[in-house]
Amino acid sequence: MRAVDDMEKDFTERVEQDLALIEDYLSKAFASEPRYADLQEAMEYSLLAGGKRVRPVLTLETCRLCGGDPMTALPFACAVEMVHTYSLIHDDLPAMDDDELRRGRPTNHVVYGEATAILAGDALLTAAFCHLTRAQLTAGQIAAAVACLAQAAGSAGMVGGQALDMAGEGRALDREELELLQSLKTGALICAAAELGCIAAGGSGEQRKQVRIYAQALGRAFQVRDDMLDVTSSEAALGKPVGSDQVNEKSTFVTALGLDGCARLVDRLTQQGIEALESFQTPEFHIWLANQLARRDK
Repeated sequence: MRAVDDMEKDFTERVEQDLALIEDYLSKAFASEPRYADLQEAMEYSLLAGGKRVRPVLTLETCRLCGGDPMTALPFACAVEMVHTYSLIHDDLPAMDDDELRRGRPTNHVVYGEATAILAGDALLTAAFCHLTRAQLTAGQIAAAVACLAQAAGSAGMVGGQALDMAGEGRALDREELELLQSLKTGALICAAAELGCIAAGGSGEQRKQVRIYAQALGRAFQVRDDMLDVTSSEAALGKPVGSDQVNEKSTFVTALGLDGCARLVDRLTQQGIEALESFQTPEFHIWLANQLARRDK
């Protein structure tokens, strides 16, 4: 038991160290830029609002897993978080999910208006690719990173998933449709976060393949758990409205499988992800992370 407790403490401290690096980088990302109206303020309002930072932590730790120095992956990690933040700003807009609370605070468009919120999201998306180029890595690695993140964020990834999500409102989606939707909307960026860490480490093609399998399972389990929390948790715990999927008449894994079926699926996906790590020498952190996310309550 003592060894387990020590490992838990070590991994929690490692996450805290990663988060400190990420928050410091993000807090300085736009500090030297000229300020135009309230654009940069709106960008930072959402970017610096906290959150789990699962994606950038995954980038740093996957770089470590593949034998690299996590510090070299820091611009990649924060670029992923910029893309994720942009997607949240746009998802919350009245034309999308029309949410008024995010991370325990009023959403971006509530504070700054719809036009500025749209521009803030646009600016974060484009800034992400600028920051990819600031990594102290080879031109080949940076090119691979740009291609990876662009694929995950665009019409073949996250944006495509959001389009399917909007098109699915008001009608029942079957499990196959749900899995495609969420593999794009949520899973694609989680996969990119892990793959960027592998790219930063100079990992092999086989390592990148196994990391992708792990992240795909992690992303699917993350979304199923998210759907469960939308039913079982509270606004105070999540920092955002609960029950919004039902209000917006969206099909979820809960509507398709029920809570018990979702819990079994989360366990199965988590195990699949863990099995993908067998070829790595030190997969303990990623195993711990998968289990933590599977059990999360917010």
